[in-house]
Amino acid sequence: MKFRILFLFLFILSCTQKTTTTDSVLDYFPQDAAAIIKINNLSNFKSELKNSEFFSKTDESRLFKTVINKVNGINFLNPNVSCTIGFYELGKENFEFLYVSNKHSSFFNLEKVSDKTIETLTYENRELKKYTIEDNTLFVFEVDDKIIASSSQMLLENFIRVGKNKKVSNKLRKLFNTTDNSKSASILINLKKGENLITANLKNASSKNISTFADWISIDLSTDSNKTSFSGIAIANDSIKNFINLFKDTFPISEKVGAIAPKNTDAILSFSFNDYNKFVSNQKKYLDRVQQTDTLFSTIEEIGIIYLNKEKAVVLNSFGTDNLTKFINQFSSGGSSYQGIEIIALNDKDFISKGFNPLVKNFESNFYSVLENTFVFASKKETLQNIIANSKSGTTFNKTEIYTTAKLALANESSLLFISNQTGIQNFLELDFSPQIFKDSKKIEFDDYVFAAQVVADIDFYHLNILASKTKKEIETNSVGPLFTIELDTDLVANPQFVKNHRTNKQEIIVQDKDNFLYLISSDGKVLWKKQLNGRVQGKIHQVDIYKNGRLQLAFCTNSQFLILDRNGEEVKPFNKTYEGGNLNPLAVFDYDNNKNYRFLITQGKKIFMYNNKGDIVNGFTYKEAESPIIATPEHFQLNKKDYLLFKLENNKLKIRHRAGQDRIKVSNTIDFSDNGIFLYKNKFSLTDKKGIFYQIDTKGKVITTNFNLNQDHGMFATSKTLVLMNDNILSIKGKKVELELGVYTKPKIFYIYDKIYVAVTDIQNQKIYLYDSQAKPISNFPVYGSSIIDMVDMDGDKKLELVAKDQENSIIVYKIN
Repeated sequence: MKFRILFLFLFILSCTQKTTTTDSVLDYFPQDAAAIIKINNLSNFKSELKNSEFFSKTDESRLFKTVINKVNGINFLNPNVSCTIGFYELGKENFEFLYVSNKHSSFFNLEKVSDKTIETLTYENRELKKYTIEDNTLFVFEVDDKIIASSSQMLLENFIRVGKNKKVSNKLRKLFNTTDNSKSASILINLKKGENLITANLKNASSKNISTFADWISIDLSTDSNKTSFSGIAIANDSIKNFINLFKDTFPISEKVGAIAPKNTDAILSFSFNDYNKFVSNQKKYLDRVQQTDTLFSTIEEIGIIYLNKEKAVVLNSFGTDNLTKFINQFSSGGSSYQGIEIIALNDKDFISKGFNPLVKNFESNFYSVLENTFVFASKKETLQNIIANSKSGTTFNKTEIYTTAKLALANESSLLFISNQTGIQNFLELDFSPQIFKDSKKIEFDDYVFAAQVVADIDFYHLNILASKTKKEIETNSVGPLFTIELDTDLVANPQFVKNHRTNKQEIIVQDKDNFLYLISSDGKVLWKKQLNGRVQGKIHQVDIYKNGRLQLAFCTNSQFLILDRNGEEVKPFNKTYEGGNLNPLAVFDYDNNKNYRFLITQGKKIFMYNNKGDIVNGFTYKEAESPIIATPEHFQLNKKDYLLFKLENNKLKIRHRAGQDRIKVSNTIDFSDNGIFLYKNKFSLTDKKGIFYQIDTKGKVITTNFNLNQDHGMFATSKTLVLMNDNILSIKGKKVELELGVYTKPKIFYIYDKIYVAVTDIQNQKIYLYDSQAKPISNFPVYGSSIIDMVDMDGDKKLELVAKDQENSIIVYKIN
């Protein structure tokens, strides 16, 4: 936590200015500076800030303005100079600055300033001047070949009284001399004296204790339109408690947590070392505790934290797992399997926090899994399932533009590594900083930015790198990866499907569990509501706009009810009709003229009920009762401006009626219907029977049959020009056959999205989802894991498709096709 707070603060502090001179300039700064900023060329520095997209995005935030307002008087100084600025705390959380530059004739640039006054003051027989320029005040004093200016009269008078500082520490001089004069600015921070400079805008500042991170930090600023970076060093006293000394006398190694974290991770934090025993020795010193070293962790070389949807997972990378697995399993309270990986429940929730304090705090290790040589702990099982699913499909954080952009700018090996997207940064701001800082951050769009920081241990000091950069876009790779998984209270009884949110135009997910609870799930994986029904939803849930105002409702039948719900899950009266005896077929919804004058068709045995938008029976529809029970959802097709309503009857008769209910076409054949639907294919009503015979019926009633020799449990789906069949493990698309692995397959399903046809089928035995195009060519990176037929849409309007399917018996999974 100390590191992420410090990281965020450094970007804020960099919004001021910088200097370069010989190290003697430090003699003009009193002891106990909280921070020193060295500006090599004020004009160049201002230009870099002006042309930096990062700083231009933040310049309206209150925190930025607070910092700028404090040093705003510097804007009236000659820009073509080098200078050094020191910040001092005068009173709690009140920081004033002292400015030092070489003396020159044109110190001020006041030609265009009309609102200004100059006063001459005297202190201990020395003359100083007070400049009031617009709303800014500067006190100026000349000594030797230097000009010294300050925002505080007290600070400047203190310098006059005490004189030059003859006790500048060798550490500070050394750091000052290591700054890069080719960079526009360098920042040196004394964490022991400057803690309040950092914590002033934090929540519960007293608990953060930033001063224990290190003694001094020195970083050089480099910025352009797309990237802002800092690089430098940190030093820490051995005899004082410093967080960074946890890595003293260890060597950095390449992090691995990025290869475990899911693609949609918000941030990762990695602590790594080549010698665990040395780390433990440093840890004991930091925590001031004496206890025997536990050799069980001696194979650990990385401790990682994955930040995902405001949840955390902790990763322990090891070069040997057997002994540690046996030890951890002592705390086991049961387990389950997910995609072939065991998830173990633990009864010691503080196991990780105890062992790896202070790197990991406030973490409940309720579950864990092992992925190769990596232990992954999480508070929630769903977090582990997300990590496992992404690991299995190869859609991990290290393959994202966020990660690859960061790694290009950082060293290959780290002692500490932090990489985050905008969401991760905002989550940390919300957690650690004041509400106003968080509020300001939400107004800034950094969705295409990566934020990163790195510490690399060296001999007696530490390299430090910090980055804010636009991501480097790569050519689309057609990758497919899980966005999220949602676990329901009990097992699913229906396949999940997408429904539109008319408020956001995004797609959400609706699904039902075996306790008859209907769930609406948002596009980011949150359960918006759940409603218990009196039975299971029959077939598809339809979306309708019965009031013709753009607000969509959900219409469906259960076994004994016809219901319409609004988007909040509330019943829309009078559409809460109950039918004695139940046994309803799935709801059919017809919109003959595409004008939202809906016809809702409910079939129960032989009975047929047709309702209008008001919930009234349509008296003009004369087909009230069939000669035999109706065994499937009635279908509606429009051909040559004529409407055709098709009914499958139990006596193997196919009835084709027009919209008023009278016979439109008489079909003489009897058909032993398969459980596939009826489709309009090549302008003919097309269906199959249980023997695999393909029937096509034209508008004259002529029947054409083709024996495809299909098994009884075959699958069929068709559009106007595309016929797809699934027979055993043979998928046929427009006559082109693909032999899949042996398995148990769902019926195929066709999607037509963005002028492209997709054909989906799922092997529910081996839990694999296949996706093909209209030419029977597989879509890249399929199959993926899943155990039901899919639904597929562009969920969020980014022209990239998402699909949803049943995952485990009680969960769903959403994938994104990039």
